[in-house]
Amino acid sequence: MPTALPQHTARPRRGWSAEGLALLASAGFTLACNGPFWHALLAGRGGSDASNWGYGVALGVALTALQFVLVAPWLNRWTVKPLLGVLVLATAFATWHMQRWGVYLDPDMLRNVLRTDVKEARELFSLAMLPHLLLYAALPLALLWWLPLARRPLKRALWAKPLAWALALAVGVAALWTVLDQFAAQTRNQRELRYLVTPGNYLWSLGRVAYQETRGAARPRQVLGSDATRGPLAQRTGRKPSLLVLVVGETARAANWGLNGYARSTTPQLAALPDIISFAPVQACGTNTEVSLPCMFSPWGRRQYDEARIRGSQGLLHVLAHAGVQVLWRDNQSGCKGVCEGLPTEGPAQLAVPGMCEGPRCYDEVLLQGLADKLAASRGDQVVVLHQLGNHGPAYHLRYPPQFRRFTPTCDTADLRQCSREAITNAYDNALLYTDHVLARAIALLRGLQATHDTALLYVSDHGESLGERNLYLHGLPYAIAPAEQTQVPLLMWLSPGFAATWSLDSACLRRRAAQPSSHDHLFHTVLGLLDVRSAVHEPAMDLAGPCRRAP
Repeated sequence: MPTALPQHTARPRRGWSAEGLALLASAGFTLACNGPFWHALLAGRGGSDASNWGYGVALGVALTALQFVLVAPWLNRWTVKPLLGVLVLATAFATWHMQRWGVYLDPDMLRNVLRTDVKEARELFSLAMLPHLLLYAALPLALLWWLPLARRPLKRALWAKPLAWALALAVGVAALWTVLDQFAAQTRNQRELRYLVTPGNYLWSLGRVAYQETRGAARPRQVLGSDATRGPLAQRTGRKPSLLVLVVGETARAANWGLNGYARSTTPQLAALPDIISFAPVQACGTNTEVSLPCMFSPWGRRQYDEARIRGSQGLLHVLAHAGVQVLWRDNQSGCKGVCEGLPTEGPAQLAVPGMCEGPRCYDEVLLQGLADKLAASRGDQVVVLHQLGNHGPAYHLRYPPQFRRFTPTCDTADLRQCSREAITNAYDNALLYTDHVLARAIALLRGLQATHDTALLYVSDHGESLGERNLYLHGLPYAIAPAEQTQVPLLMWLSPGFAATWSLDSACLRRRAAQPSSHDHLFHTVLGLLDVRSAVHEPAMDLAGPCRRAP
């Protein structure tokens, strides 16, 4: 009788469990990818003090445990490597920009990133990024794919995963508890620290933005100023139609604006115009376009800032349209961020003309192409918004034609860290010189229409820019800690004699008002006041021109 062969029970394959890889990745993120967080957390703490070491170790353990708790539930034998691979790659890009530019990945910055078009994103990539990606992405990804995965029986996997999760949670809570008093006090004073914890910062911010966008998409934008009507000045018969050109600048900071007393003459053409009214540095609503643009076109501004209400409501241009004023948005950037939704718009594709566009971008003079004919054909009051590309960084050298390369040497790369502060500032100031030229051309265009129209121009930048001060570059810092370079912007006004007379404005009074503090919060109410638009949402006290309006 043949002897039966012995039966061998299949043994689990040795290797790493999904939980083990998650813990390894979490520890790697804590130690290697949180330099800005550790630098800010431990700033001012002496390295020779044992309590400071204990503080750092306890928070390192807590941070590792927290990251494990967040990612472990989504990982199993089939998903662990793909999901961790995505996290490693995303974290490598995040740490590059955080370390390079000093940015914080809060929801506003993530919204800015998600709405950045391909042309903007392309300028943020450079060859200098490759060594960083090799170290922070390529090597960890190679290690992740090389490590073998364990194959565990189902029963063991069912209890091992929740046990590992509960143990990590307990260890994290215990570690945090030992330093809770210190950590709570520090984060109460430095709330922005949470947006330096990587990858938790961009994961939280991404979820927050997705929730807000989904919630907003499900509800129609709230109608604003449906009661808007024109006042008695607007209803006078026989007057000329009024044209107001509102120029929204990009990344122009007050500190380098020649009309604000900057040592360099970055606004020579405007300075030569006797009827320019230049305001003292204006406080911006935000430090990036995604925040500032909706905020400055809302009636609430920074003083009553409510992101959901601002993004969920119509804005200045809609109120003007409700009152019968014609509106048009002309864009040389990445869109109006919702403030022109449902209204006439013209974008880069319609405006591009040969000789004014280099590669994917056009110089801002393209905004003036065909504008005189369009305005001349207007038979009623009209507001045209020109949204500039302005000084959008980091490629400042691409924002102006060669003839405006007046300050040299210039930083001719988007990788600002390769350039001296002098070269960066020179390129930035050259871009301001070009904005000065574009605004002077726009005013000349409006002067040419005075026979048939009363014309005016209002210019204000959306936010400022850091050029290396305190090792900060670009913009987008949380508002509470943003430097003045990012939050103070220029504002100027030009009124034709006919416009000032029609709307009973005292230019001398406006010049005196321009020396006083003002902010983006005034824009909504000032534009309505300039065109005598009456509405419950208009606050006369916030109208910069209100005190300077003579009795008709």
